[in-house]
Amino acid sequence: MDFRNEYHERLMSPAEAVATVQSGDWVDYGCFLATPMTLDNELATRTGELRDVKIRSLGFPGIAKVAEADPEGRSFKYNSWHFTGGDRKLHDRNACDYIPLFYHEGPGYYKKHDITTDVMMLRTTPMDSKGFFNFGVSNSFTKAQIAAAKKVIIEINENVPYCHGGFEEQVHISEIDGIVESNHEQMFSMAEPKISDIDQQIAEIVVSQIENGACLQLGIGAMPNAIGKLIAASNLRDLGVHTEMLCDSFVDMYEAGCISNSKKNRDVGKLVYTFALGSKKLYDFLDRNPSCASFPVDYTNRLENIAVNDKAIAINNAIEIDLFGQVSSESHGTRHISGTGGQLDYTYGCYHSRGGKALICLASCKEDKSGNKVSRIRPFLEPGTITTLPRVVVNYVVTEYGMVNLKGKSTWERAKALISIAHPDFREELMEQAKTMKIHM
Repeated sequence: MDFRNEYHERLMSPAEAVATVQSGDWVDYGCFLATPMTLDNELATRTGELRDVKIRSLGFPGIAKVAEADPEGRSFKYNSWHFTGGDRKLHDRNACDYIPLFYHEGPGYYKKHDITTDVMMLRTTPMDSKGFFNFGVSNSFTKAQIAAAKKVIIEINENVPYCHGGFEEQVHISEIDGIVESNHEQMFSMAEPKISDIDQQIAEIVVSQIENGACLQLGIGAMPNAIGKLIAASNLRDLGVHTEMLCDSFVDMYEAGCISNSKKNRDVGKLVYTFALGSKKLYDFLDRNPSCASFPVDYTNRLENIAVNDKAIAINNAIEIDLFGQVSSESHGTRHISGTGGQLDYTYGCYHSRGGKALICLASCKEDKSGNKVSRIRPFLEPGTITTLPRVVVNYVVTEYGMVNLKGKSTWERAKALISIAHPDFREELMEQAKTMKIHM
């Protein structure tokens, strides 16, 4: 069939597209790099005209113009499922609210709890000959958002890579109400994070735990990047990938011959992910690459789908951990930093894989605002801090001073193990605080 007539019937200017938004509406943005940057800019021009429009975003790349243009939130109330650096800045100015999200449950929130969406806006590839628009590097729970929306408007961008999927990686023109042709700006690209000596030390400990045929999940940041570089320079072979986020490190490992995906028990031969975030190198690698497959997050982060692959390894960062083993990876006190994401999904899922491990990695200390050294292994979490991982879930904890297992240990054994990998300057104090808190009976 020729879909050109339908395409032109739905084609509209950015101004016409955002004119469909009415006061009181709920507006969903596409996730991560499916964020509709052109439409966000255009919608921000209606500040003062609209009232009480609620925006939901996930991983906005940069700062949302609707929130920046209306910091008091009279026209737009901006909400995020997972904070980025821009969202943190907005939150510090009381211009952004967080929506708690257990990532694999995201599609179910729309399907099971009847979330109301008046207008869904997202960025995609241009339409193909069969009338489909591909979501590119941002699958997540996009199809669930589209199904829940009364109106769906897409902005097309020629720089969005076409990403093969397992399923739910595209939308047909028959499912949408409007099309906007953007100015085709370049995709958001993350600068390569600087790897510190501590990142390198932690990475060396982590890589020592990885065997041939292991199936990897990596988080975001300098430490996972260091791990990827070490693996790429190693003799590890036949690694698999089943991850939430695909980052540049996976490209390095694949090109070095470390990744084959041949030993997986599900999706053999495929790098499986739900979103990708990195540099142009990553996006070029993914473009029309049949060895990669994007899936919705209720597939990639479903516990049984993680655990089904042998030797599944989850490698994630944390902000702090207390002597009980409770981990926070999303807030420091009441200052929200990121989100729960899929850390709980993969920590639990990889532990239940045959031969699997879940590693939480953090530097032993940090500097506070006054330049003082502060331990990131604490007697208890900073008041107001959100617990991302309950203590019963935590498996291995890694700092530059070593790695310890918390599973099967008493509260006193857990505290002693964590103190053994704390910075030496804080160990005696932590031991005394543990006794004061009656961790040791």
